[in-house]
Amino acid sequence: MRWTVLDSPIGEFSVATDGEAVRAAHFGRVESAIEEPGDAVAGQALAELRAYFAGELTEFTVPVAVLRGSEFERAVWREMTRIPYGETLTYGAVAKAVGDPGAARAVGVACNRNPVPVIVPCHRIVGAGGKLVGFGGGLPRKVTLLELEARVALQRAWS
Repeated sequence: MRWTVLDSPIGEFSVATDGEAVRAAHFGRVESAIEEPGDAVAGQALAELRAYFAGELTEFTVPVAVLRGSEFERAVWREMTRIPYGETLTYGAVAKAVGDPGAARAVGVACNRNPVPVIVPCHRIVGAGGKLVGFGGGLPRKVTLLELEARVALQRAWS
């Protein structure tokens, strides 16, 4: 895997690719990260992330391949990708959607273990009543991502 770093509104953001898919992402700079994409997938990932942060992209198409995680975690990560841009679901709603209504806390753990944050949008999962709780990148980043999506969604709805 090769890491590439992007300067973004949420700080440096590193993306790992293997030439075929995005395998991981990380808030901050990974020590071995380079500035320029090392392969076409990295180039696509960075272009899509730049467009996302500019409010021009609402759905990622870059290939993602995650080779780790329990069956439950992988189900949660798949469900995250189904949450529409600019919307949120609660941990409890995601637990119910993956077939285990009592597993809201386990959904939170799966969110924390999401290997590809932002592209697999764990920031769209919130606590009961819409409360902002927990985020591997820190709550200020979660707020920034949710505010970006809300602003863009409103602009698109009203234009």
